[in-house]
Amino acid sequence: MPKTALNPQNLESVATRFRILGVPLRLQILNELADGERTVGDLVDATGSTQPNVSKHLTTLLAHRLVRREKRGNSAYYSVADPAVFDLCEIVCGNIERALDEERRAFSG
Repeated sequence: MPKTALNPQNLESVATRFRILGVPLRLQILNELADGERTVGDLVDATGSTQPNVSKHLTTLLAHRLVRREKRGNSAYYSVADPAVFDLCEIVCGNIERALDEERRAFSG
């Protein structure tokens, strides 16, 4: 895999992306959107959060181009704009699993 040069501007962009993804509710929203587009109401029901809180996080995800919004009648439908975010989550989850497996092996002898 080619390595992207991490000049100061790139470093700031990467750090911002990680900050955006560092909020559990945002990850939960993205996870719900992995199955297809949803309205704010759908996401409120799925996450158990409040409508203002879900809307606030969707606004952030939209501003950073991780989701897109499409108005249809009186409803807005949100979907994932950057599916690469799921690749990143898979990498992180895989690393966590490997670390936990190593820890289990260390304690079991």
